[in-house]
Amino acid sequence: MNVATEIRSFYSIKEINEALEEEIEQCKSVADEYSQWLGSFLRDSEAMQENEEWVKKMGALQKKKPKEKNKKDKKKGKSKNAQAFADWVQFKQIMLSASEQGEAEILFEAIEEINRKIEQLEKAKDSIAQLEKSSLGKDIIYITYICDGVPEKIVLRHKKDQEFAKKFQYIADFSVLKVT
Repeated sequence: MNVATEIRSFYSIKEINEALEEEIEQCKSVADEYSQWLGSFLRDSEAMQENEEWVKKMGALQKKKPKEKNKKDKKKGKSKNAQAFADWVQFKQIMLSASEQGEAEILFEAIEEINRKIEQLEKAKDSIAQLEKSSLGKDIIYITYICDGVPEKIVLRHKKDQEFAKKFQYIADFSVLKVT
């Protein structure tokens, strides 16, 4: 199960760095896989379609946002057939498309989103490196709030504080007799 939001405890900065490196490598691997899929898709489409204008539109999609595309498609003067081919249809909470253009669009969007996440992870890694330079000590627990795989907040706790709290923790079981 891939949890989008989690709180995780790390027992060293090295452990946080390793988790970040693993997440970055995983994202890069997925982005590479999607890029290869997209490249293959565009080459196949180009060979099948032999339509330079369509291939140019695919390249332009990478730079456009979906909202801009939808506004242009809704302009008057476009044939209904071309509009139906390119448009997305709302079905409850999801959007549906039956076009090759739609497939290319989701590949572009996924790659852009993954690259944005890699950027955020790299920035978090730089912040952790600066934190490491501050020499906080070895008896620190880093309770980390992670959203979409990216650490956003860290609570610093001394290990001794937790050991101290455990010593004074009172655990009791209660039994209640029911008198009838």
